[in-house]
Amino acid sequence: MPATLIRNATLINEGKRFVADLLIRDAFIEKIAEPGSIHTENDFRIIDAKGLLLVPGVIDDQVHFREPGLTYKADIQSESRAAIAGGITSFMEMPNTIPNVLTQELLEEKYQLAAQKSMANYSFYMGASNDNVAEIVKTDPKNVCGIKVFMGSSTGNMLVDDEESLSKIFANAPTLVAVHCEDETTIRQNLAAFREKYPNGAHAEVHPQIRNAEACYLSSSKAVALAKKCNTRLHILHLSTAIETALFTNEIPLEEKLITAEVCLHHLWFSDKDYAQKGNFIKWNPAVKSEEDRQALWEALRNGKIDVVATDHAPHTFEEKSRPYFEAPSGGPMVQHLLPAMLDLAQNGYLTTEMAIEKLCHNPAKLFNIQKRGFIREGYYADLVLVDPKQSQTVSSENIQYKCGWSPLEGTSLNHQVKYTFVNGEMAYENEKFHEEVRGQRLLFDR
Repeated sequence: MPATLIRNATLINEGKRFVADLLIRDAFIEKIAEPGSIHTENDFRIIDAKGLLLVPGVIDDQVHFREPGLTYKADIQSESRAAIAGGITSFMEMPNTIPNVLTQELLEEKYQLAAQKSMANYSFYMGASNDNVAEIVKTDPKNVCGIKVFMGSSTGNMLVDDEESLSKIFANAPTLVAVHCEDETTIRQNLAAFREKYPNGAHAEVHPQIRNAEACYLSSSKAVALAKKCNTRLHILHLSTAIETALFTNEIPLEEKLITAEVCLHHLWFSDKDYAQKGNFIKWNPAVKSEEDRQALWEALRNGKIDVVATDHAPHTFEEKSRPYFEAPSGGPMVQHLLPAMLDLAQNGYLTTEMAIEKLCHNPAKLFNIQKRGFIREGYYADLVLVDPKQSQTVSSENIQYKCGWSPLEGTSLNHQVKYTFVNGEMAYENEKFHEEVRGQRLLFDR
């Protein structure tokens, strides 16, 4: 692999913005220096990045790539490819595939699939159920990102609703526990009431009333209380309500937090007013809720109560999402557009660009203790993205890379476009072209 010299790039890294040259050799960042100060050699590949932003590769801590078992919706190859086009160089994938990943053997089979197919770096969560604690405790914290617990049912059939089992998982998990928090009893009661109220079918606008703030808070507050009791390293996924933000602190550094939180792009981008136009195509679990909730999530993100931004990328076919509300599955694709959308939101004043990179890149690396990724540092893996901050593109079926072929952001014009993506020093994406031979690595963790 020839060395690559990136010249005159505007680096955004660790709260700073500055112009520099950067040398990639083999899989690593070898040198960061003043423009023009790195000696060039004949075999160097040189990229003049004047006017482009150079940021660390995004680390998405929550995706559903649907393989094995649901590959008509998506697969590891197709969705990692879309992720690379959006500047995501590492992902952590969920266990509610078919079969559910509830044994160490099934977990390792997914790693083997990714080694063959994934263009991005990868890790996979070990799944939890009411009766697999013996398998959970075998999880190696040094090479598995975490344990995934569904405290509310979503896509798949992995609901942990037995109190004794939940306590055992929290007490014995050898690594971080990531939780989907919605109270199942509340949701089932609400769903029954709305089915009775709308016997001929409802519109997606009822979704945040069925999967409401009460259901979220009952479950997330329970998870926090249990984590404090058991001294569990807890990470609560996809916060969607204002009331939940009070469960988290910004008074200690991220590295010292026992309990952390994530928000997803769709809960920052959409509110319940968007159901009228988007319908099932913004039907997620937890639901997109009120504008007041959206603004509270933004405030918690800015003030440090929420630590990371992710996608919960969860593709379904267009046909599935076009079904009547009660029959349509929840979830949507987002990995191709997370970084450009967050940079646009920063440009529009929701947060600073430096903070966007912190939440997308630095904090996931800190939160999961990922080895040598998430920062632009000498000696770190060269997971890097060059972004043009002045190239507008409208999201459309012609440029969507997802296997499902649609996006909830269709029709949206984004002002930031990914030009180059490097994975472990290899150019994986270059001016809308893929280097299909590139393969990511298994993420490792300093735990």
